[in-house]
Amino acid sequence: MRTVSFDGSFAGWRRVARQLLEQDIAPHEISWQTEPLSNDLFATADAQPLETASSTIRAPRQLADLLNLAACYRHPQRWALLYRVLWRVVRGDQAAMLAGDEDGSELRRWAKAVRREIHHLHAFLRFKQRGEHAGNPHYVAWHEPAHDVLALAAPHFCNRMGNSSWLIATPEAAALWDGKTLTLEAPCPTGLEALAKQQRDDGERLWMAYYASTFNPARANPKVMTGHMPRRFWKDLPEGPLIPTLLSEARTGTQRTAQAKSVSEQTGKTVPVSAAEVLPVREQPSTLETCRRCPLWQRATQAVPGEGPLNARLFLIGEQPGDQEDLQGRPFMGPAGQVLDRAIREAGLQRESLYLTNAVKHFKWTPQGRRRKHVTPTVEIAPCRHWLENELDTIKPDVIVALGATALESLMHRKPGSLSEYMGRVTQWQGRWLIVTYHPSYVLRVPEEARQRQAQAALIAALVQARQLLEP
Repeated sequence: MRTVSFDGSFAGWRRVARQLLEQDIAPHEISWQTEPLSNDLFATADAQPLETASSTIRAPRQLADLLNLAACYRHPQRWALLYRVLWRVVRGDQAAMLAGDEDGSELRRWAKAVRREIHHLHAFLRFKQRGEHAGNPHYVAWHEPAHDVLALAAPHFCNRMGNSSWLIATPEAAALWDGKTLTLEAPCPTGLEALAKQQRDDGERLWMAYYASTFNPARANPKVMTGHMPRRFWKDLPEGPLIPTLLSEARTGTQRTAQAKSVSEQTGKTVPVSAAEVLPVREQPSTLETCRRCPLWQRATQAVPGEGPLNARLFLIGEQPGDQEDLQGRPFMGPAGQVLDRAIREAGLQRESLYLTNAVKHFKWTPQGRRRKHVTPTVEIAPCRHWLENELDTIKPDVIVALGATALESLMHRKPGSLSEYMGRVTQWQGRWLIVTYHPSYVLRVPEEARQRQAQAALIAALVQARQLLEP
């Protein structure tokens, strides 16, 4: 094992990684060790695409941007993961930077968390104005980010604050703007930390009075509020001390009458409304037939549940029922079902041994003459995920085949992007094998015969892969 030391910045890691790649040092041979950070951390904000002196080493700009963001994620193995992804990509394994890959998924998850933390710093940082003091900034702010995002987030305030000098201090570093130049000091000097944590000013007291006067208890939703404004930021916000009191009063009193106390004190009529009338309690549906989680049930003939043995090891997920499925109440009974049946037989499988279902259980359609035209579900995917997860918990399959983008989105709880990123590969998903391929209806829609044969072959190949995974 080779111990590699650097200054803890992305720029420093990039220089060392470049040398290691040229020496052909594999990721498992390296132990990363960081030294105290230098004052040149703003090099991370202007990182250039990875290059080396060797003409045989290339890394795409997209990867450099991902690595730059993920490097700010606080994790003991962050530098090891960054180098492992880089090592794989420069050797031709482009899947290492894709969401369907284990390393790529982790890298993108870190980058997403860092982007969100940058947004949090921009949204929840509050400057406090100071008097005119020579050599001291006019505005100061204290913030405690979950990741090392100050170098990436601080430039946002340069243009917004104009020529006014300011200081942003965090437990790890401090950013200083004198009206012309942005500098970073790491670690944060004790004097700057004390300056940023100074007592609240008159402007904050005015803001707190305004915040309390505009707070609407009838619309207060603590769960949504904490989702947009995490509790960890409250203590550093001027309005932070007010929020728990305002929410408590809303729950115990003012929300019960759907009006604030100051409103009820005004002349005029008061109409008390009970909480039960304002927000009636509705029982969640216990069966698929009674499901009202989305409006699709209103125009569908019936809900279409999954079909197959409860001990099936292979689980196929489609998009939604079609016209014939809606009428018969069974999945994959129309033209797309015939395409799937043919592919199942050619892959050496039997439909009776598989579990077939859809991500959405009701038919979404629009009139087209005398026909019901299929409409791709969008917002209906999330509320219907409850029933799909129930099926997975009941069947407990070993292999899942996602037929199309809607099925994959339902599984991953997000839009998957291009389906081609996942095609032809076997990945792990929550302890099960996951294979992604075309939906049978895509085979029917392809206008060119050659492309249609290609899509059909890809569908069969995915089912063959699934069958092989099940073989001892």
